[in-house]
Amino acid sequence: MNLLRIFLLLLCPIFICYGQDKKTTVTDTTQSKQINIVYGANFTKNEAQFPGASIFSKDDRQVQFEHQGADLWCDIAIYYQKENRLRALGNVRLQQGDSIEMTSGKINYDGETKLAKAFEEVLLETDQKSGKMTLKTDTLYFDREKQEAYYNSSGTIVDSTNTLTSEIGRYFMELDKYQFLDSVHIENPQYTLDSDRLDYYTTSKNAYMYGPSTITGETYKIYCERGFYDTKVESGYGIKNTRIDYNNRIIQGDSVYFDKASEFASATNNIVVTDTINKGIVRAHYAEVFKAKDSVFATKRAVSISLVEQDSLYMHGDTLMITGKPENRVLRAFRNAKFYKTDLSGKCDSIFSSEKTGITQLIRNPVIWNGENQMTGDSIHLISNLETEKLDSLKVLENAFIISLDSIGKTGYNQAKGKDLFGKFEDNELKYIDLIKNTEVIYYMYNDDDELIGIDKTICSRINIVMANNDVEDLTFFTEPNGDIFPEKELPVESRKLKGFIWRGDERIRTKDDIFDEDDNNLVLPVIRGIDNPIDIDAEEAERSQNSGDPVNKIPSSNDKAPAPKLRPKVQKVTSSPIQ
Repeated sequence: MNLLRIFLLLLCPIFICYGQDKKTTVTDTTQSKQINIVYGANFTKNEAQFPGASIFSKDDRQVQFEHQGADLWCDIAIYYQKENRLRALGNVRLQQGDSIEMTSGKINYDGETKLAKAFEEVLLETDQKSGKMTLKTDTLYFDREKQEAYYNSSGTIVDSTNTLTSEIGRYFMELDKYQFLDSVHIENPQYTLDSDRLDYYTTSKNAYMYGPSTITGETYKIYCERGFYDTKVESGYGIKNTRIDYNNRIIQGDSVYFDKASEFASATNNIVVTDTINKGIVRAHYAEVFKAKDSVFATKRAVSISLVEQDSLYMHGDTLMITGKPENRVLRAFRNAKFYKTDLSGKCDSIFSSEKTGITQLIRNPVIWNGENQMTGDSIHLISNLETEKLDSLKVLENAFIISLDSIGKTGYNQAKGKDLFGKFEDNELKYIDLIKNTEVIYYMYNDDDELIGIDKTICSRINIVMANNDVEDLTFFTEPNGDIFPEKELPVESRKLKGFIWRGDERIRTKDDIFDEDDNNLVLPVIRGIDNPIDIDAEEAERSQNSGDPVNKIPSSNDKAPAPKLRPKVQKVTSSPIQ
């Protein structure tokens, strides 16, 4: 009898709590750490299997618990009151406020740490300003203290824009941010994104990539090892080992920005733009690519490299512009233009080269060197054979002048001049030269023993020169030549130079590095933030969201002339290293 009385006394508090009308609920207004029982339905105990636990099971209504702003419903609950934890089984639903709901087959919940571990077809749903978002996984940890949820057994997230999957993921609820690790994949009707690690903000739909990452769109493919991507408008940048395959060009650089809407890309520092059709390369420290116009703008130690007869042709200017479709492509080099290839180099103010005509024009104060021969004129044209793509001929128009140092005596200069000069190349060497109209020549003549015979000084209407090994092999005068061969002593030094003679040997470009001047070699470049040092991504996202020019968040501008969107990393300055 005493044992029965003790048992009834122990049950009394339980029946007081659970033996109420099933339609009523108990509301706890305090923020106690203890898990509160809202509706217990059927109560049992099983000390053999669940020692110290109270077991509740549903009737026509699910069992319900409440804990510090969250409610939990399930079919069966195994509640350890002393340890302040429970195990919920069957059609489990955990709801926090109006915006977060998690359903699963099972949940283990600890009231002391506020940690919920959900198993079996877990679904986390959140309502955000940007729309509804769902997370599906097999096992999910929900830390209510930190307001974080995480999984390590593969998960799938779906929002209004994208479907994201990864092996490991963490959701920061206060930041509306996901952090994905291992085999991260974003699927969108317009593109796919794969990365080792990715931070994704569900409100702005901005993605920050770490490690090898690839974005594949309908008309582009991007690779980087650190970068930013606006998934709503398909724009962003890569800031480590970045490469964009863009139409018929590949763009590589320390930092590459791209925007699908405007079909525009720009790159900063150690840039390589490769023409996959014409096999040409542009190197620079700043470049812009306009896909719709099929054009490239490059500056800061810019150089174009193309293949001519198995020899690389290097072309440089303060600014390079390449425009037009592959079959009609035009290259322009502006200000301080220079070029170099084996046995042929030159400089002028600007260069215009057309793929369609095969003509390269050197404009304003041009000079070229072929072997030891210097040629100048008002304008110089280099002409390629369109079928063989080999250098075929050249034209020097108006005030044509060719000079070479006397290769034996080393004191005088062989010279020929005329109104125009026409040359013909064979096997990459200048073989034939024709000078026409008002031609003059000064030529040092030697016998087979390299003894000076005299200095030929002649005037005629036309001169033909045959070259061998970049030296004069034969010289022919046409139409009433007037001149003589003077002994060295009989021709004054001042008469040994033709009018207009200017020797520019000190300007000669002898290597590919000579196309760059001192300013190019001492160029000061920006340091791209994030290549060698970590970035505070949360701070950058906050900065981006406050940008008055942000096209995604559409924050009104505080003035009529809003600054451009801050889609590029901040920079400092350091000394550049030369392009290889």
